[in-house]
Amino acid sequence: MDEIKNKIKDSGLIQLDLADFKPTSILLGLDLAAHLWQGLVLKEKDFRFWIKNADWESYRGKSVYIYCSADAIIPTWAFMLVSAALHPNAACICVGSKIDLEKQLIAENIGKINTAKFKNAKVIVKGCSDISNPEFALVTLLNHLQPHVDSLMYGEPCSTVPVYKRAKKKD
Repeated sequence: MDEIKNKIKDSGLIQLDLADFKPTSILLGLDLAAHLWQGLVLKEKDFRFWIKNADWESYRGKSVYIYCSADAIIPTWAFMLVSAALHPNAACICVGSKIDLEKQLIAENIGKINTAKFKNAKVIVKGCSDISNPEFALVTLLNHLQPHVDSLMYGEPCSTVPVYKRAKKKD
């Protein structure tokens, strides 16, 4: 009886899973609405007092998104003050939503890929993943890898959708 060969393993295809790029740190939101005077206005003196006395150590190693849930005008410098206070402790800081922070962290993780490993490779990006915003992650991954790979596909090895194939050089 002939030995069963794993043709996919022997093909040299490199498989990537979007889940490998998910953020690993705890994501926390910091709502500036709680620090507005009468829920409407930011008073600089009161805000600076809060910045000076807040427990920033509680954010150590966590990724933080800064936002305001109130319909108020927040001066741009307020976000800078909060970021400056968070900076010594937080792993990552962004202004926006939890989704914005997740996207930033996914992009950073994809950016850490050593593209030398993918030079002239055939890559398959797994289709099923429990990552939020998979479209963002897929496009970011494609942008990072396309200049280096020979081909990039989406799906599973037994059923892929071709996404990119490098044109053959004419002699």
